[in-house]
Amino acid sequence: MDPGIWSRLPEVLLEHVLSFLPLMTFLSLRSTCKHFNSLIFSPPFISKHSSPSSSLPSFLLLSHPDFHLYYPLYDTLLKTWRTLPLSVSPVLSCTPATPHLLSISHGLLCFSLPNSSSFLVYNLLARSSRVVEFPEHPFAFDLLTLVSTPSGYKLFMLGSPSGSSNNTFVYDSRLHLWHRFDRVDSVLGDNFLQQGVSYNGYLYFTTPEPFSIVCFDLESGKWEKLMTELPGELTFSRLVSDGAEKLYLIAGIGQNGISRALKLWELNGGNWAEIVRVPEMMCRKFMSICYHNYEHVYVFWHQGLICLCCYTWPEILYYKVSRGTWHWLPKCPSLPEKCSCGFRWFSFVPEIHAFV
Repeated sequence: MDPGIWSRLPEVLLEHVLSFLPLMTFLSLRSTCKHFNSLIFSPPFISKHSSPSSSLPSFLLLSHPDFHLYYPLYDTLLKTWRTLPLSVSPVLSCTPATPHLLSISHGLLCFSLPNSSSFLVYNLLARSSRVVEFPEHPFAFDLLTLVSTPSGYKLFMLGSPSGSSNNTFVYDSRLHLWHRFDRVDSVLGDNFLQQGVSYNGYLYFTTPEPFSIVCFDLESGKWEKLMTELPGELTFSRLVSDGAEKLYLIAGIGQNGISRALKLWELNGGNWAEIVRVPEMMCRKFMSICYHNYEHVYVFWHQGLICLCCYTWPEILYYKVSRGTWHWLPKCPSLPEKCSCGFRWFSFVPEIHAFV
């Protein structure tokens, strides 16, 4: 097309035409022009690329201390490792200390920036980021959980200047403000096993023995105890949710703190209904991996998969809900042979319109 004709095309028509480009093609094109780059936030583009049919591939992301700002990705649709890892070095390479990836939710990544006493929330596709200062100085925190909401996101954590983690802090991206809530030491005790599980506007946690479930209302800031009876003979317990409809419990079964079996339950009408038992050989392998150090075990949800992981092992044992089958995820081929502790897996589902 003649550049003179193209330049006279009304802006609204130009935006409409470009909105029909495949998303990945447009992401490559936008670097050629500042105006093209801004179009990802235009109404035609948003309406075109916010439908489920235009969704990007989803990945399991692996974080390990041996990888500095590079994260191997496993494509769960193609069942293969990506040739190139995810790199976030352009936005974080200038930081004076090594950033730590803490949480991922709906395409947003949250890092801690230790030397600057702040967090960084980053959307890789939109190339947008926001620095969030710690609520207090000095400040020690546990259980940071990034929770996406329809209008933004929230950062939840337990923390205090003294490092005792006995207060609740929530950052609201809509207001750009921190909220501090009541002490929680009497609710969770001193054991913090894994990040909160987001479900119906609450964050859910399991407590140490005697096992129970507590939840935190992200709007009111109140803690409550879930009045449901847990299955018997638990040795450890973890929660996981699909984010909208279902809450699951996966736990070890045994005596004297030793797990002999792994089972999965679903919360149904206020009661825990058993769904499936992990096959014996897979259970034995997983138990030999964690060697009864159950504080190393964590669970998360990824696109219809319940992923059971251990900080000391580079593989994932996952349950495919739609088929009712258990599988092992193969080891990342780029991992060094003698790579040890520090394996941290995340569900990474890119979203270009997850605003920071």
